[in-house]
Amino acid sequence: MDVVRESALAGRVVLWEESARDGAQARTLMTPEFRVRLARETGRVFGADGPRHVVFAAGFPAVCAEEFDAVRRVAVEAEGAVSVAAVCRGTRRDVEQAVASVRGSRDARVMVVVPASDAMARVMTHQDAAGALRDGTGLVKIARDLDDTVAVDVCLADASRADHRRTGDAARAMTDAGAGLVVPADTVGGQLPHACAEMFTAVGAAAGADVVLASHLHNDLGLGLANTLRALACGVRVVSASWLGIAERSGMVATEQVLFLLARHHAELLGADAVPWWTAPDLRRLPGIARAVAEETGVAPTVTTPIVGTGVGTISTGTPFVHPQLFQPYDPAEVLGIEPEVLLTHLASARVVTAVAARLGHRLDREQAGAAMAWAKTRAYRTGTAVVDDADFGAYLDGLTRVSGTAR
Repeated sequence: MDVVRESALAGRVVLWEESARDGAQARTLMTPEFRVRLARETGRVFGADGPRHVVFAAGFPAVCAEEFDAVRRVAVEAEGAVSVAAVCRGTRRDVEQAVASVRGSRDARVMVVVPASDAMARVMTHQDAAGALRDGTGLVKIARDLDDTVAVDVCLADASRADHRRTGDAARAMTDAGAGLVVPADTVGGQLPHACAEMFTAVGAAAGADVVLASHLHNDLGLGLANTLRALACGVRVVSASWLGIAERSGMVATEQVLFLLARHHAELLGADAVPWWTAPDLRRLPGIARAVAEETGVAPTVTTPIVGTGVGTISTGTPFVHPQLFQPYDPAEVLGIEPEVLLTHLASARVVTAVAARLGHRLDREQAGAAMAWAKTRAYRTGTAVVDDADFGAYLDGLTRVSGTAR
């Protein structure tokens, strides 16, 4: 049974997690041990339904023996947590390697990359797109003959610049040959949202209702998330994403953003009657997974990174301190388990200064709060750093309260 295809046909959302595979193209190579850990942790977001909601692209076995072994290790050790996939080029040898790397793992998959546009086909296969797509259909049959317990998917590279009717016809032929999913990809990340919607609508119409389409949309124009939401609005239920958005060039849509938005706003995004989950995602797991990926790859979230950035839950100015609900679209503590943190900056009010001082063990009167606020603002401008370090502020407060105590 193909649990991923079954989920998509039932209207459930499936995440195709790419950080271990496409993330390597962003020069963020993950160790085999961490890939196993990440696969398991991503699956745990959905509990026992991890294999029905997550395809974990473990790697590209044809790269080298070490990569093959890494994929194999994920297939063996993350079995049951997610559906593990190996990705390969559209050659018989690569398909054989990919199938071998995941063989025997429950809910295993391979994805074969086949060019959809004439320009990409000439570079990748030295023929036109029609020939490459025919060969791709043949490779689906080969993979199914090698091991019919391994599901086979096809990524149609550069589908965004291909003839959509031809792409749809190929998707139908590949599905008839045994493909579980067909993935029209915006490989270069150049689509605008309206063009993305047109692609999935046209390809889906040509392919027919039995074909399960998935998305793989890069972020070169900063539109990966917008395009993924448009694909979902067009009925796509399997979407590629990557923790922290890591992937080649400018990356792709971030896993944490897709999961958060669909968990919180699926009625608006998918329709009031949509039932996107077998088990709803546990959003409180997202920050911890993102931190682990950042530590492994060196790609750290910034203060402005949505959902898992260092600015989430922070307060530094007066009105947000008094009425935080007016300045946030959700409660970070309730939804993500991120407790609010008051930071001292050059924008601080007396209330903010007093709260930070209390956190550091000092109770300030009005006069002391005014002096501390003036000191913090001067300090920020003198150092050129907006956030005043707790240690520096604590040292100042020690002196302030000592002098005030002596004066009394």
